[in-house]
Amino acid sequence: MAHAAPASGARPGPTPSTPLPDVFSARTHQIAKWATPAVMGLVYGYWAAANQRRGGPVTGWNILFGFVTALVFAALYIAVRAVAPRMKREMRALLWAAFAGCAVGFLLNQTGASVAWCTGMGVVTAASMFAVLFYRYYTHEDAEGHRVR
Repeated sequence: MAHAAPASGARPGPTPSTPLPDVFSARTHQIAKWATPAVMGLVYGYWAAANQRRGGPVTGWNILFGFVTALVFAALYIAVRAVAPRMKREMRALLWAAFAGCAVGFLLNQTGASVAWCTGMGVVTAASMFAVLFYRYYTHEDAEGHRVR
């Protein structure tokens, strides 16, 4: 049985005053806050080291490069995550887009591809990320940065 629409023609919808329940404990959130950059950094470092050696043998320098890359990536991720919530939605989307674009450009650079190709793919990645994130922030926040949904 269908519900009758209100006389004004507006469709009934969910009320934004009821927040979604949080299914994880505060301890789980704290662990994830530090585990996420560590795991992402290790994956990124391994990926960069694998790209750099181009299928050759694993060397000590290659392992060192991977760990240093992982450390830098994790540190930058933590810094961006700490700074981004204090920014307006446009600048926050731009910051995350720049981070993603630089990360992709660096990974591609380790394959030996031309600088123009790496830069172009980094810019394409950044532009795509900016469009997606700006849309998400614009549709889920008001101008002051408060969540509306």
